[in-house]
Amino acid sequence: MVINTMGSQVVDTWAFNTADLGEFMSMEHWRATCEKYIPGIGDALVTNQRRPILTMVEDTSPGIHDTLIAACDRYRYELLGCTTLHDNCTDNLFAAMTELGLTPPEIPCPLNLFMNIPVKGNVQLDFCAPVSKPGDYVTLRSEMDCVVVFSACPQDMMPVNGASQTPTEAHFRIVP
Repeated sequence: MVINTMGSQVVDTWAFNTADLGEFMSMEHWRATCEKYIPGIGDALVTNQRRPILTMVEDTSPGIHDTLIAACDRYRYELLGCTTLHDNCTDNLFAAMTELGLTPPEIPCPLNLFMNIPVKGNVQLDFCAPVSKPGDYVTLRSEMDCVVVFSACPQDMMPVNGASQTPTEAHFRIVP
């Protein structure tokens, strides 16, 4: 269960098959499988081998999540004008995996829980504040043995973490 404690925090989410880190949750493969770009309750998120890895079983938020935007990295912040090292989700993924003695073979596009990226006019993306409320949560069920990594997105140069552009905290809970 991923809890949006303050209501405005995006949580980048990855899942890797424990037996083979080269098999991971893939937003590209999921979109082609489900023929939509925002997952909902009952949707099985699939791997790059098109096998279910996580299923969204509960969502108390308005159901707005993103599958289009890559995880932020130092290059994204440089493009936004940042001239110093900035915390980012890509580095957070590597740090979390390193703590487990693992190395992801690549950086898959994450499921960005609570991220609000509407498509305008069928071609233009907009980076907007989340529409979730404090305490909203999403429950994901694993469909295989997997390593799941969460990153509370540190984006503070665009309103993806709220109009104040201030990252806050999110929590997760493992439920049997």
